[in-house]
Amino acid sequence: MPIQPSRAHAHPLSLLHAVARFALIVPLLLPLAAFASGVTGVGIAAIQIPDPVSGKLTDGDVFYPSAQATKGTTALGPYNVAATPDASAIPGAKPLVILSHGNGGSDLGHHDLAVYLASHGFVVATLNHLGDYFRDTSKVGSIEVLAGRPVQVKSAITTLLDDPKWKALIDPSRIGVAGFSAGGYTSLMVAGAKPHFVRFVAFCQRYPNDKDVCGHAAEFKANAAKQGKTMEQVLDDMQGQLGKYGDTADPRVKAVFAMAPLSLIFDDHGFDNVRIPVFLYYGQNDTVLPPEANARHIQPLIKTLYAVKEVPHADHWVFLPPCSPDLAKEIPPMCVDPAGVDRTEVHAQVNADALAFFRKTLNVKG
Repeated sequence: MPIQPSRAHAHPLSLLHAVARFALIVPLLLPLAAFASGVTGVGIAAIQIPDPVSGKLTDGDVFYPSAQATKGTTALGPYNVAATPDASAIPGAKPLVILSHGNGGSDLGHHDLAVYLASHGFVVATLNHLGDYFRDTSKVGSIEVLAGRPVQVKSAITTLLDDPKWKALIDPSRIGVAGFSAGGYTSLMVAGAKPHFVRFVAFCQRYPNDKDVCGHAAEFKANAAKQGKTMEQVLDDMQGQLGKYGDTADPRVKAVFAMAPLSLIFDDHGFDNVRIPVFLYYGQNDTVLPPEANARHIQPLIKTLYAVKEVPHADHWVFLPPCSPDLAKEIPPMCVDPAGVDRTEVHAQVNADALAFFRKTLNVKG
């Protein structure tokens, strides 16, 4: 593509997008049908993750396999999540996947993918990227986000592996990252990709009407002028700060699943240090991040490309889960797909592809 029942979730997107214990007899009560099918119930629990950028804590969630059958959905803000809060976990070390949301997104923005992976034996963690999530997008376009997002993902991994509650459920040698849009960019950065920020200028000259990426270009140019600099010079200054919060790559991550990634800022050498498998997914008619300048641009540059899939006729937002009635009323542009696109069917395929990819690349027997 994260809860205590009492934690409220506000509007999750902007355009810039104690349960009963089974004690010692738990193993004897694990549903045989679940193991036979490879599908289990799913639990969800809130976590807090230190943000190396702001020094604050950010909210997130952990989805995990549970012997407790999931009955219906749990309403969490505008989402109906098919997981049971604080359900008992099936013991044993499992592969971990971190999900990174897009600009202005939410830790629950890809809850369906999280639930699907967790129901098939994965631990999945999500987080709100501070400065670039639904409550605050004030840092979008800044080094705090462009360099900060991947180190926030790294912090999420470290938090889970250091927590006695979670580390017993995670195999540290089997970690993957998946992300959508800016989250796709984030996942590529964690894999070792290196951006070239000045490429934003040429993109906005070519796509001046792309308001999601270039909507603040005039403001950015004016602020640069106040400093006596050009946009290129300011972006070069940002380039020099790429390691401000530490290395953006994480060698603990073994595979990346990137959905409609912001990738226009990677040049011909941007993937020279990427040595892990990458699955690339995008919509054919993406109007936010045009494929020819993003996904299709980087496709031949990734030497470790595992697979690439194009969703016919789809726009950018197809990778968000099918919207609840509340969300459909609030953000119709993100909830309505072009003719010929069935988002439910698309997600069934994306989820199945993500599961197969992570099983294969993280050496998980399915």
